Amino acid sequence: MMTHDTAPRPLRRTLRRLALAAALVATLGTTAACSTAEDAGLSAAEALPANTVLIDVRTPAEFAEGHLDGAVNIPVELPTFTAQVDLLDPDLDYLVYCRTGRRADVAIQYMAPLGFTTTNLGSLEDASEATGVRIVR
Repeated sequence: MMTHDTAPRPLRRTLRRLALAAALVATLGTTAACSTAEDAGLSAAEALPANTVLIDVRTPAEFAEGHLDGAVNIPVELPTFTAQVDLLDPDLDYLVYCRTGRRADVAIQYMAPLGFTTTNLGSLEDASEATGVRIVR
């Protein structure tokens, strides 16, 4: 019986290539099987009505770590928050989220008296689940 070590050189090359191809297929299969729910879902434009806007009120650093696809970052804790809200269209619906829902509530308390239609979606994960919009990392 011929083993890998005793096989002629061209056959050894072919066996190595087959082993490499098998390892690659196994790795890709494992990667696909390990994909998370964050890979699934839609963009905001695909999942939400045209008159709906997602607002992430977390810090720019938190936003960069992961946010809903299509969300606008308007950090509630920055001094520019009120000026940015003043530029928004009051005829649109705003879905607001943060890390826990607390900062989203602060934002909504400012926006509601100005005539904005707002909904607190809570955390990033809760917002993704509620809207079907994927998380982009």
